[in-house]
Amino acid sequence: MADQIPLYAVRSAARANRKRAAYYRAAGPGAERPNSCCDWLINVCQRKTEPRARTVWLGHPEKSEEKHPRNTIKNQKYSLLTFLPGVLYEQFKFFLNLYFLVVSCSQFVPELKIGYLYTYWAPLGFVLAVTIIREAIDEFRRVQRDKEVNSQLYSKLTVRGKVQVKSSDIQVGDLITVEKNQRVPSDMVFLRTSEKAGSCFIRTDQLDGETDWKLRVAVSCTQRLPAVGDLLSVSAYVHAQKPHLDIHSFEGTFTREDSDPPIHESLSIENTLWASTIVASGTVIGVVIYTGKETRSVMNTSNPKNKVGLLDLELNQLTKALFLALVALSVVMVTLQGFVGPWYRNLFRFLLLFSYIIPISLRVNLDMGKAAYRWMIMRDDSIPGTVVRTSTIPEELGRLVYLLTDKTGTLTQNEMVFKRLHLGTVSYGPDTMDEIERHVRDACPQVALVQWTESVGLTLVHRDLTSMQLRTPGGQILTYSVLQTFPFTSDSKRMGIIVREESTEEITFYMKGADATMSAIVQYSDWLEEECGNMAREGLRTLVVVKRSLTEEQYQDFESRHAQARLSVHDRALKVAAAVESLERDMQLLCVTGVEDRLQAHVRPTLEMLRNAGIKIWMLTGDKLETATCIAKSSHLVSRTQDIHVFRPVTNRGEAHLELNTFRRKHDCALVISGDSLEVCLRYYEHELVELACQCPAVVCCRCSPTQKAHIVRLLQRHTHRRTCAIGDGGNDVSMIQAADCGIGIEGKEGKAASLAADFSITRFEHLGRLLVVHGRSSYKRSAALGQFVMHRGLIISTMQAVFSSVFYFASVPLYQGFLMVGYATVYTMFPVFSLVLDQDVKPEMAVLYPELYKDLTKGRSLSFKTFLVWVLVSIYQGGILMFGALVLFESEFVHVLAISFTALVLTELLMVALTVRTWHWLMVVAEFLSLGCYVASLAFLNEYFDVTFITTVTFVWKVSAITVVSCLPLYVLKYLKRKLSPPSYSKLTS
Repeated sequence: MADQIPLYAVRSAARANRKRAAYYRAAGPGAERPNSCCDWLINVCQRKTEPRARTVWLGHPEKSEEKHPRNTIKNQKYSLLTFLPGVLYEQFKFFLNLYFLVVSCSQFVPELKIGYLYTYWAPLGFVLAVTIIREAIDEFRRVQRDKEVNSQLYSKLTVRGKVQVKSSDIQVGDLITVEKNQRVPSDMVFLRTSEKAGSCFIRTDQLDGETDWKLRVAVSCTQRLPAVGDLLSVSAYVHAQKPHLDIHSFEGTFTREDSDPPIHESLSIENTLWASTIVASGTVIGVVIYTGKETRSVMNTSNPKNKVGLLDLELNQLTKALFLALVALSVVMVTLQGFVGPWYRNLFRFLLLFSYIIPISLRVNLDMGKAAYRWMIMRDDSIPGTVVRTSTIPEELGRLVYLLTDKTGTLTQNEMVFKRLHLGTVSYGPDTMDEIERHVRDACPQVALVQWTESVGLTLVHRDLTSMQLRTPGGQILTYSVLQTFPFTSDSKRMGIIVREESTEEITFYMKGADATMSAIVQYSDWLEEECGNMAREGLRTLVVVKRSLTEEQYQDFESRHAQARLSVHDRALKVAAAVESLERDMQLLCVTGVEDRLQAHVRPTLEMLRNAGIKIWMLTGDKLETATCIAKSSHLVSRTQDIHVFRPVTNRGEAHLELNTFRRKHDCALVISGDSLEVCLRYYEHELVELACQCPAVVCCRCSPTQKAHIVRLLQRHTHRRTCAIGDGGNDVSMIQAADCGIGIEGKEGKAASLAADFSITRFEHLGRLLVVHGRSSYKRSAALGQFVMHRGLIISTMQAVFSSVFYFASVPLYQGFLMVGYATVYTMFPVFSLVLDQDVKPEMAVLYPELYKDLTKGRSLSFKTFLVWVLVSIYQGGILMFGALVLFESEFVHVLAISFTALVLTELLMVALTVRTWHWLMVVAEFLSLGCYVASLAFLNEYFDVTFITTVTFVWKVSAITVVSCLPLYVLKYLKRKLSPPSYSKLTS
């Protein structure tokens, strides 16, 4: 019983399922699961009318029974009205910025004013201006891209002839002409083509990630019309099912009413042209059935979210802790005052005096640091062509735990190489297939095989929808009529064709498919299973080819049942599948083929590097289970010695329960699961499945839709609370890329959709390794050091203010005013502190050679409450030494205290930067001396604050030097001892 799922888990799953059901009833179908009560309320309030099945009259959009959405693509985040409020909300939802807004506004109240307005409003205004300008530029680019797509012109067929319309003006019912190599603007039913065969090919790479062309067939009734203009003269309509997510299925009917009797044709996926596909042959005309957000491509794309880095969230938490310290310190001061007079006003003044504990310059420095990291990444010659599209999260590259990758075009080149052919009695391997390989190398599998058969004497002379002709080596022409074709589906996992040989009248049913499904319908063979196993172990994609001879009576019986099933409105797919399966008996085995899908360059070492860096890799693909498993093995995502658990197909709760228990007994094995089974398990046992999957060294999810990919990303984020990265190259990967904490797109054969939607764009998968272990690691460590140092800079001056107020009877009077405060945070210390973005603990080559260094970052040790506490203690020590030292050593006038303490403070900050640096860069040295020079030069103009005659004396110099040495020397000694006694991991590599 230890291996069984416990009863409490079943009950909790049932409760969770009831909650989900209640939500979906309220929010409607297709809604994403909310992350909070607020999300749920927003979803319910924004609920739209549920889409329904529709009747679409050809060329008559005015006959639509209901209002349909506009046919626009909208990737922009804001409108003109919401831009400024939206950007300001995104900024002020951070505690740091909201706090400084309140502090700055308080300076308009005379009783609370403690300094010049510009000392508060200038830094805040600078932060907001930089953010607004950056967001405005990004938003303008998004609007331009949307405008370009929505303004594309198409020919619309009307009673007045052809007119040009913008993509955004297309309506349901319009008859639209799409030329070769033009994007399909909306979801359409294919009515007519210029190709004589009555069919066309489309490219769907931006929709499903597959680069092979898909055949689409025009409605036969409209294709037979004498002229294009007749489409408007007939009285016909399309009945289409309601819009849904599945891009691989469609059920509808075409009806022509003005013929006797009325003509009825069934419509399926092969009669559709989905939006965002490309017409690859001929000119096509279609009737629009879905527009805008009801199209398959938009329904499978999630809205982009504003991504916030984990480092920013951690720093936001630390600023809240600092605020609590600020309030506590202010309360202590008022308490020590004895609550005399208007103590609440004194409390607020103390809050303002110590407000530098939370430095506004933190946001400025971090944002400038992010810009610097962006520049470094794009200038790296080792990863040419890399583009940083979201400059706010470069540190996320250094915190990743899960990498979710697409297969086709990402791990593979999508180039098939014909490797093996087994005919039962003879087998052709790589050594004997040089001729085949030469033809197959640079072509898709179907074209390659046709080219090879031609080279050995069997030539394809002619092929259309209804017939084909072959020329034998002896010159004889064989003519075949194509009676039926059965395209590949994810359910059947096979495809077939029925042909009649014209001279002999023989009818033959040919079929090819994966060995797992074909083995059940083929006659017994003693070599099929063994040979398929051999090919799979070599990482090859196997294909089994079979046939069956049919009599005329057998075919006619099948044809009548099949035609009746295709016209069915309810459960059409099941009835058609049942009719086809009646033929799939006692099939004769012809051959087994093995094809290799070539991997991208250096995929194996890159995956090995990422694994050594502690990153868990999941492969999410829309491809078949067998193909995905082969690529997982050949790419070494799953090692050859590692066990693989293939999750059996499950359809209900009981089957999911049994299969999960079976999987629970396995240890240290990779998981392969299909999208359908995943959906069932998540419905009933979400927590259990994710928990078990996260323990696996590798996970492969096959037959995943774009929405499922994004859902898996959100599941990992919700259950593990770890940072996720998604990488892909096709339009079908956009949702996954946008859902991940860090999205990476590859510019490849499948276009630029993924690249444009991603946070980072690379040209090759192998560049991912350096992007993460070098740039990700250094960006995180640099920002962690920079953030804590900026906090230290604020804490030290606040400590000095606290000591000063304590000595002078807890007076709420500022120690430094005006330009001293502004200069301290800018010209005197800004450049050396910001130069920390150039620091590095190990060289890039070393970080690539030892990816294990990356593993430490996921634990967040570079920025934690422990490291923060160390900086707090350092700040209290140094602030106390600087202020008490100045008070002890000053002689006659108070102005000398200001001069000694402020000068020692500036020198201490410059020396602390030098203490923090691990590898010196020449710009760091320039920054140190430039800042020191600026301060020395400005002393001549600071007579309002300092006694100029005093600061030129030897007394001033030795007192400043003594205080600075006491504040810094112990820290240098401690750092030296720590490196000797407990050296960090990277120091062992650099020594």
